[in-house]
Amino acid sequence: MTRSAAKRHKARIFVVSAPSGCGKTTLCDKLLASGLDLVNSISMTTRRPRPGERKGIDYRFVSRSRFLALVKKNAFLEHEENFGNLYGTPAEFVKARFAGGRSVLLSIDVKGAMKIRRAFPKNSVLIFILPPSVKALKTRLDLRKSDSPEDVKRRLALAKREMALGRRYDYRIVNDKLDDAYRTLRKIVLKESEDTKNA
Repeated sequence: MTRSAAKRHKARIFVVSAPSGCGKTTLCDKLLASGLDLVNSISMTTRRPRPGERKGIDYRFVSRSRFLALVKKNAFLEHEENFGNLYGTPAEFVKARFAGGRSVLLSIDVKGAMKIRRAFPKNSVLIFILPPSVKALKTRLDLRKSDSPEDVKRRLALAKREMALGRRYDYRIVNDKLDDAYRTLRKIVLKESEDTKNA
C-alpha cells in the first residue's frame, strides 16, 4: 500500500466509502471501538432508520424540510441524494475537530468523498471497501431483506459505478472476510497517523 503525497498536518480526515451491503458500517464501528484517536462524524439523513440503527449514533435522522433548511445555511461539507433520500456531512462538527488536531472518520458515498478531497486535498485519506464479487454483494443485499427486488437491482447498478470510481481512492480493501478487512483498515489508519507524526 502506498500514498502518493506526504501529509503535513497532524489531523486527518479518513473517508470510508463502499457500495451498500459491503460491510462499511460494521468495519467503521470496529475501528471506532479499537481505541484509536479517531472521532466519528455522524451523517445526517432524511431516510427512515433501519432495524438496529441508533438515532444520533449511526445517523442523525431529520425531516426533509429540516435538511433543506440546513442546505440553505451551508451547514454541510457535502450532501447528496440517493434513492430519494438526502445525506449530508455536518460542516461545523468536522471543521472544529479537525482544527483542534483530531482525526475524523467519515462514512460517506463516492460523490461526497470527492468533495471532501477537494476541500481537504492534503489531509484527506480515501479508503474504498469492495465486495469479493458482484454476485456476493447481491447475496448480501438479498439476505439483508431491507430492500425490494427492484431496489436491489438499482443498488447493484449503482455499486458497479461506485466501484469504478473507487479506483480514484488512496486505498481499496476487499471485504471477503470481515476480520481480515478490519485488520487492513486499521493498519492503514495507523500508517497514515505515523506518517503525520514523522512529517
